[in-house]
Amino acid sequence: MSHVKEGQQVPHVVMPVRTDDGWDRIDTRDFFKGRTVVVFALPGAFTPTCSSSHLPRYNELVDEFARRGVDAVACVSVNDTFVMNAWARSLKADRVVMLPDGTGSFTEQMGMLVDKSYLGFGKRSRRYSMLVRDGVIEKMFVEPDVEGDPFTVSDADTMLRYLDPDAKLPEPVLMFVKPGCPFCRKAADLLTAEGMRFETIEVGGAVTPSGLRAVSGAASTPQIFVGGKHIGGADDLEQWLSANRG
Repeated sequence: MSHVKEGQQVPHVVMPVRTDDGWDRIDTRDFFKGRTVVVFALPGAFTPTCSSSHLPRYNELVDEFARRGVDAVACVSVNDTFVMNAWARSLKADRVVMLPDGTGSFTEQMGMLVDKSYLGFGKRSRRYSMLVRDGVIEKMFVEPDVEGDPFTVSDADTMLRYLDPDAKLPEPVLMFVKPGCPFCRKAADLLTAEGMRFETIEVGGAVTPSGLRAVSGAASTPQIFVGGKHIGGADDLEQWLSANRG
């Protein structure tokens, strides 16, 4: 089956979804109408590349897409709504709209349904991404039809660069913290004010003070890393942010 091409409408299907309030549904005609939506599709929830790279990076870059006029970022997989919800919770991917194509109807009409029975999966989606404006596909990035699970063009960074070739991609930020630490709160407020998303690791659990000292050279909190570079504590972060503003 040939796949839907750029310039064509996305398929019209209705996807049952389970929310905290019970059953609901997503009608793709309504979902895409009058909106700009980035969609990425993948072979399956909880699978390695999908969990380590594909979904997390799109979730991380939602704000960057929004700054460039994107109203929503959505993930399609041939999984039921319960699996998709559990996967999103496990990865804290609460900013991506899950489109559970449990029957494979949307994926089949896209021409992207592939047989992965050799992996015990059955029919699943080929990996791709697309930019949809008012229900019409403007751009598609489809992974090559080769053996294995290629992940070369459907990633979030490629889509962001399509929207803005000069985009400066945000660096990942990691902060080691302790409960009740006022300097940790100061650092968090500084990062939030700059619009920088960050992850935290609590010292005293899996990471000991000696472990923190081993990676940062200090046992005090917070200890902040940006793009793999050690910035230091809250005051160091404040100086670093001031210097990088220009």
